[in-house]
Amino acid sequence: MYILLMGPPGAGKGTQAEKLIDAYKIPHISTGDMFRAAVSQGTELGKEAKKYMDAGGLVPDVVTIGIVREGLAKPECAKGFILDGFPRTQEQAVALDGILKDLGIKLTGVVNIEVPDKDLVDRVTGRRICKKCGATYHITFNPPKVEGICDKCGGDLYQRDDDKAETVKNRLAAYHSQTEPLISYYKKQGIYINIDGTQPIDKVYSAVKSSLDSRK
Repeated sequence: MYILLMGPPGAGKGTQAEKLIDAYKIPHISTGDMFRAAVSQGTELGKEAKKYMDAGGLVPDVVTIGIVREGLAKPECAKGFILDGFPRTQEQAVALDGILKDLGIKLTGVVNIEVPDKDLVDRVTGRRICKKCGATYHITFNPPKVEGICDKCGGDLYQRDDDKAETVKNRLAAYHSQTEPLISYYKKQGIYINIDGTQPIDKVYSAVKSSLDSRK
């Protein structure tokens, strides 16, 4: 199973990825994880990326694509993966096609979880993250047992700057202008799967899994 997970911020990609990992026993590869691994391992591309990250700038495509190539070439990805956070632009999508071709891999499906913007803003602004273990909560849909405290480790919960209303609106605008055009790109390849993300989590998962299973 080689799965590309798409959708705007707050669509529930992380939640669905966790369920798919359990079902298919394949790794969840996010570009954020790849960047952190490359930086911590001190690879040449990791060092290059760190320069831009430390300066608060965007990492250029050539570095990002190189890091994705390194990540997908690892042995644990040979039998499948869930890729999240890349590609974000058509140029990156073309580069990903080249990487997969070189690795002899074909995507099983591109899953797009679709949710209206208003719902996304409500979802994302209510998200809280544990400072210690990184567990995710939502003040309405998945609140902790004790307000502000993580159920798992007792750590303090906080709201990321990325999850504040104005930032969320900016992130959504960037998604619509840069990433949404990839829908038609993958539709042309015949591997696009659209999922209604406004359904309950289990129904979303059921729709995702049945669509992917039919493509095995």
